[in-house]
Amino acid sequence: MKPLKQLMSLMVVFCAFAGLSPANAQMTERQVPESRTQVQLSYAPLVHKAAPAVVNIYTKQVVRSQRSALFDDPLFQRFFGQNFSFGMPQERVRGSLGSGVIVRPNGVIITNHHVIAGADEIRVVLADRREFDAKVVLDDKRTDLAVLKINVGNDRLDSLPLADSDQVQVGDIVLAIGNPFGIGQTVTSGIVSANARTQEGISDFGFFIQTDAAVNPGNSGGALVGMDGKLLGINTAIYSRTGASNGIGFAIPANMVKTVLRAAMNEGTLTRPWLGIKGQSVTADLAAGLGLDRAGGVLIDNIYPGGPAAEAGLKTGDVIMAVGDKEVIDEPGLNFRVATRKEGDEVTLAVLSDGAITQKTVKLQLPPENPPRDITTLDGHNPFQGVKIANMSPRFNDELQINQFESGVVVLGVDPRSPSARYQFLVPGDIIMEVNGRKIGKVSDLDNDLLENQQRYDYKVRRRGGDQECQIIPNRSYRCVQLQ
Repeated sequence: MKPLKQLMSLMVVFCAFAGLSPANAQMTERQVPESRTQVQLSYAPLVHKAAPAVVNIYTKQVVRSQRSALFDDPLFQRFFGQNFSFGMPQERVRGSLGSGVIVRPNGVIITNHHVIAGADEIRVVLADRREFDAKVVLDDKRTDLAVLKINVGNDRLDSLPLADSDQVQVGDIVLAIGNPFGIGQTVTSGIVSANARTQEGISDFGFFIQTDAAVNPGNSGGALVGMDGKLLGINTAIYSRTGASNGIGFAIPANMVKTVLRAAMNEGTLTRPWLGIKGQSVTADLAAGLGLDRAGGVLIDNIYPGGPAAEAGLKTGDVIMAVGDKEVIDEPGLNFRVATRKEGDEVTLAVLSDGAITQKTVKLQLPPENPPRDITTLDGHNPFQGVKIANMSPRFNDELQINQFESGVVVLGVDPRSPSARYQFLVPGDIIMEVNGRKIGKVSDLDNDLLENQQRYDYKVRRRGGDQECQIIPNRSYRCVQLQ
């Protein structure tokens, strides 16, 4: 297990929660109850306002059983028929449940990616028991968020406005609303236990609100609501040995929800801005070497030429300490602060450079797609026939969830009938570096003269972070050597 998972041998169970609440000077001042009358106040008016916007989500997925090759044999089918399977079902339906939140009166719903992943049918049940089929507008595995749409005609549904999750404070009171264990809509209360948790393994942009409100399987995708009735976050995960609530839950902050919702409603695709840097979290050991008295910040290891950071004057060895007025503790925290902004936004970075803290204004851009991806399937009489390849670029690499600074040609897939599928000459994720002495920088470098009817193929690939030199002699031999 990794980081927090190592500490307690805990299982990440998708179904959790968290919360936020106002914290700036313009908001109502927080107060401790001063009398028994105040302690006996009820959350009922808030629940009455928020609960109708929380829905139950039921999904169905058709799971196909493995079919023996014997059943496809023509002689077998002649005697027993094409559909004979000794009474064993070839398909079965698997169901799951979760929750969602209506965020637009016309039927736009936010839930978790893992609630609807792989579903063939998605059914939404409103608080008033009306049921609708839902379609997926946008599904983003990296944030574990999905946007659904139901057709409600001219009806206007109850919906929750999104809060500014940057205003959350530890100790804020929150409500969790969802459908635990499928028993029906349930409300629990608690406080924000911690803020800006950056757990690995829940999502790529791990930046969560932690709460002690009771949440359980089925709460996934449900609402975390503040005392002002706004949506503070989407219940996402808990730490638990048994799958039941132990009072440690996590929610995706509303500010990340806003970015996914904006992409779904406006652009249709989700492309996040970037700084154009590659960095690492500053640990205690790194902090000592940098002259810092504590861990925190992101050390820049590499800068993309012409990118936002380069244009703002940042350089390798600088340490990003804050974005705006928000301290940066580690790399996931920095990624979250950038990912929740829009293209063209200007952000002020506090940067430790040459022993002094300076302010740098960076105008965020989308990662460039240069060169264009040029997705191509190789063909012809050669060992690489049936291999799908593409040009790498910062934007395409981000979609593939690989190092944005890598360049060259990447293998996207392999036809199962191809020689590469049988002998693993190339596998998805390989970066093709060289073929028959020619450096491969883009798809067009792999032309027919290079691939067709050669007596021998010498090539170099980067596979799972390591470089290999390989040789194919068609119909005779194949070998690879790991380079040091």
